[in-house]
Amino acid sequence: MNTAATFKAFRVEETEGNFTTSIKDMPFKSLETGILLIKVHYSSLNYKDALSATGNKGVTRQFPHTPGIDAVGTVVETKSDAFKTGDKVIVTSYDLGMNTDGGFAQYINVPATWAVKLPENLSMKDAMIFGTAGLTAGMSVLRLTQLVKPEDGTIVVSGATGGVGALSVSILSKLGYTVAAITGKESESAYLTKLGAKTIITRSEFEALDNKPLLKPQFAGGIDTVGGVILENIIKATQPMGVVTSCGNAASIKLNLTVFPFILRGVSLIGIDSQNYPMAYREQVWQKLANEWKPDTLADTCNEITLNELDANIALILKGQIKGRTVVTLEA
Repeated sequence: MNTAATFKAFRVEETEGNFTTSIKDMPFKSLETGILLIKVHYSSLNYKDALSATGNKGVTRQFPHTPGIDAVGTVVETKSDAFKTGDKVIVTSYDLGMNTDGGFAQYINVPATWAVKLPENLSMKDAMIFGTAGLTAGMSVLRLTQLVKPEDGTIVVSGATGGVGALSVSILSKLGYTVAAITGKESESAYLTKLGAKTIITRSEFEALDNKPLLKPQFAGGIDTVGGVILENIIKATQPMGVVTSCGNAASIKLNLTVFPFILRGVSLIGIDSQNYPMAYREQVWQKLANEWKPDTLADTCNEITLNELDANIALILKGQIKGRTVVTLEA
């Protein structure tokens, strides 16, 4: 157990409907049965964290609160037989950083059932370059590659400069797939090409496609991270027996579609739920991310910051001005 009386945490506080952030000294809590105390080495900044940090009650209901839906670190105290002191573990999603204090802190208390042992071939920093975004990308790739092979044709990835999108492009490219990347940031074409994209499609160009029930089939499959018109057009432009995964709704939660892509082309739409993904599948995806799926360009998707730099980066991510992954170091 750490001998210090307090630890540092990035706290969000509410006063009469106004939200402020600061770094606070927080006291340790007594552990209950089934709980781990983890010394956090790294976290990462996600869009959901930015929403929590700015008082979005759809993400976090009660304040004060510590955001951070991702964390990796070392177990320093345990009330569970599943882990022992010194184990290195990853914690992503579930309720972490939403209504349970999250990874923007030097220590977290979490149920042992939320933790995955860090794979041997994965560093702590690499685990957070992946984080929930990597887990989501990995889940999407797993479902897609079960049904679509590289020789079947091009896979399209939307929101390609974002965390999930960039990692999806990298993983698919490593697995031998031809990837087309959809982005609203034309200036990042070189970045996407370096990650492995063979074709760059501008978001405005793709959104402006004809509003027909079906479009010319272009893709064997797709990984969509944004929803809305982009997802509609991916589905309508997917070839017979193609597969599209859906994991995001930043553009819209609504779909304006006919059933034609599904009953005339046999297209499959698969939803991806990273928050409550079963543990057996989480462990499978993490092992793949640590080994045969680990992109050679993984470090190229990362920017490392400290707790003191969170406010500025939260503002950027809310404006859509961050590419790739932002890792938060908690190491002194």
